[in-house]
Amino acid sequence: MPRLNGGQVIARILKEYGVPYVAGIPGHGIWGLMDAFNENESKIPFIQTYHEQSAVHLADGYYRVSGRPMCAVTSIGAGASNTVLGLATAYSDSTSVLVITGGPPRHMRGRGVLQELDRQKDNGFPQVTEAVSKRSWVANSIEDLPFIMHRAFSTMLTGRRGPAHIEVPWDLHAETAEVNFHDLARRLPVGLQYPDPEAITRAVDVLSTAKRPMIVVGGGAISAYATDEVRALAEGFDIPVATTWNGKSAFPEDHDLFVGSVGQTGTIHGNHLAANADVVVSIGCRFTDWSASSYAQGKSFSFPPAKLIHIDIDPHEIGKIYPAEVGIVADAKPTVAAIVDSLPAKPDRSDYLAEVAERKAAWEIELSSRRDTDRFPFTLQRPLAALRNVMDRNGIVLVGSGNTQGAVKQTFPVYEPRTHLTTGGFSSMGWPVPAALGAKLAAPERQVASITGDGDFLMTVQEIGVAVQHNIPVVFIVQDNSGYISIRGGQRNATDRIIGTEFNRPDGTPYSPSFKEVGKSFGLESFRVESAGDLEPTFKRAFDAQAPVLVEIPTDRDLASPFVPGWLDFPPLPHITDERADEYRELRAREQHQ
Repeated sequence: MPRLNGGQVIARILKEYGVPYVAGIPGHGIWGLMDAFNENESKIPFIQTYHEQSAVHLADGYYRVSGRPMCAVTSIGAGASNTVLGLATAYSDSTSVLVITGGPPRHMRGRGVLQELDRQKDNGFPQVTEAVSKRSWVANSIEDLPFIMHRAFSTMLTGRRGPAHIEVPWDLHAETAEVNFHDLARRLPVGLQYPDPEAITRAVDVLSTAKRPMIVVGGGAISAYATDEVRALAEGFDIPVATTWNGKSAFPEDHDLFVGSVGQTGTIHGNHLAANADVVVSIGCRFTDWSASSYAQGKSFSFPPAKLIHIDIDPHEIGKIYPAEVGIVADAKPTVAAIVDSLPAKPDRSDYLAEVAERKAAWEIELSSRRDTDRFPFTLQRPLAALRNVMDRNGIVLVGSGNTQGAVKQTFPVYEPRTHLTTGGFSSMGWPVPAALGAKLAAPERQVASITGDGDFLMTVQEIGVAVQHNIPVVFIVQDNSGYISIRGGQRNATDRIIGTEFNRPDGTPYSPSFKEVGKSFGLESFRVESAGDLEPTFKRAFDAQAPVLVEIPTDRDLASPFVPGWLDFPPLPHITDERADEYRELRAREQHQ
């Protein structure tokens, strides 16, 4: 056995386990690990980012497209702390990312070495990561490292996916020992978790009685590669399909049975049909308040009287929000396949499907009022229509939080799994730009576009430089409305006043940098579009460039929101005494999660 230092052990295991890239920022806490990436036995392409948060988001985007984990590395202290938002985003959305950070040397723990948190306990930082990772480890010897590494990969790649964190004291990177590596293939379970046959029988019995069934698909169905089975269930029993934030792309949106999304910024028909279903089949969906209209009966769902068949790999989610008629803990792919194989003959749903078609047509009319207008500054929806006309069917869009996220959810149809990526449960600003870099690295042959509002973009704008440095041809689309306008809308509704949500000069006029010039200063070919007729040609030119490109889209502040057919439980302040207060009390009384 060769004698290796801790950095060499980690780097060689990462390479042996198939990690394609490492992203991050070097620091004194991981110099030993960084040095090992220079060696032939452990050379892995390193993507230097400008912020540690972005390194984790980049790895997150890579996993969401490829299903393979990347690694983000950084130093102790401030660098490690900057990874927390990335970890929390991946943890909320159940994506596999490995984060390795430095730590204080073992013989100095608790002494307050540079960047150590030691006031409540010696080396307190790992406590922070415990809340935002599926599992966190602190290595105490080189001999521990192979065991910790294979456990981290097993944790990330089995059950409900999630990120893992490993802290390695900086003295371990230099200390040497003879160690055995652990073959990952022999440390992972084989196969999928199949459902109990009795649960399948009960689910089929419930579904067979349904007159108005609905399938609601979450991100878990995509993670489980169950989208073909979802389609077979929908087509085999004529069941309309709605999606959540992260479920978008699990079902082709040009399919007759697709009815949009559920939740606060779902679609009108998606919410109505789900709220009036008699049986709902939930596949990899955890019923967040965003996707369930804060659980107000009749807004997105109605449990009861509807019956719920809840399929999830994580038993924690079954019954957490709604009572389940049948709760099935298993992988979605074999579970849905088993239900399909056991279904009786397809019933006559002609009246129900006619209603679905009628409601979809009415939604198209509603949507067209913002999607098809050529006014300038643009609505959020108009550029999305042009982008859809230009992008390939399997092109990938990454979307941040806020109004842009909702508008894409409602307006931008996608057709294949893993072509719509968004920060769902944690709704992190600053995610799309670095995540798009990871998505493009995972699928270099496909078009990739990051779509953000200006506030979201400014959180991690510096990472467009990484695209130039490494020639990662992402198209960065900035819908500029000079502010955090989705938050402004919430303030107006709840308080009648706004503060801190508009980017204004002292005289009250809107302030915005020239994003076109910002892009050019970083070395990107950059455009500012000021007429509807230029939208499609500009997008086409951007993708044809095969290089990083920025497209600035001036956007109307007051026509910069998605439609809001659902509800979010945010109480109006006491001085709001009009119909908004009455509506809040009425809907609050209908919440079903208590």
